[in-house]
Amino acid sequence: MKHPGPLITLFAGLVLGLFMLSLNATTGEPVPSSRDRDRPAVSPSPSPSPPAPPSPSPTPPPAASPTAPTQAQAQVEFAGRTNDDTASVAISVRGDKAIAYFCDGRTREAWMRGPVEEDGDMHLTSSESGAKLDAVMTGGKVTGTVEIGEQNWPFTADKAVKPSGLYRATAQVRGAELRGGWIILQDGRQVGIVSRDGKPAAAPPIDPETGAVTVDGTQLTARPVVP
Repeated sequence: MKHPGPLITLFAGLVLGLFMLSLNATTGEPVPSSRDRDRPAVSPSPSPSPPAPPSPSPTPPPAASPTAPTQAQAQVEFAGRTNDDTASVAISVRGDKAIAYFCDGRTREAWMRGPVEEDGDMHLTSSESGAKLDAVMTGGKVTGTVEIGEQNWPFTADKAVKPSGLYRATAQVRGAELRGGWIILQDGRQVGIVSRDGKPAAAPPIDPETGAVTVDGTQLTARPVVP
């Protein structure tokens, strides 16, 4: 009689296989083969993270608007006497421009204008009389020389605060062209000339507060000179 051991073993294997197939059908998971069971478990590779969106380009700063216009450049006035004390000189400076007036209060006068250099040097001239003023502005004052013809007058002009400074008036009076220039010094003294059709004479004083002046019976207004 043959030994039933192998048949029992085969039968047991068939039963186990049918059980595993039934279990796989129930769970939906594949039954690992004996070869797969013997392999070491391998962790699944993590899914790659989606690439980060590109950083937005930095927004450029808004274009700078044109510089707003600055306030009108301040005007600076200087007034003083020649070294020999025979005449007065007044200078109005605004930015890089200047206008000057030389006056002896009797018959000699000259209006001069020109540029002011960055270092304070100024070289002003008159197209009418050929007068010249060469000076330098430094330390709150102007020092230099006025030259008319063969004569020259060194001078010093200190900073002037209104009402001291330089004034001018023009008008037509009784058919004559009047042109007046006045210098009000820091101590209140006034020096001026009024020319009638080019003939100079001493000018009457002006009101330092309003600039009002009466010439030949006609009231005029002398105004501060602007370069």
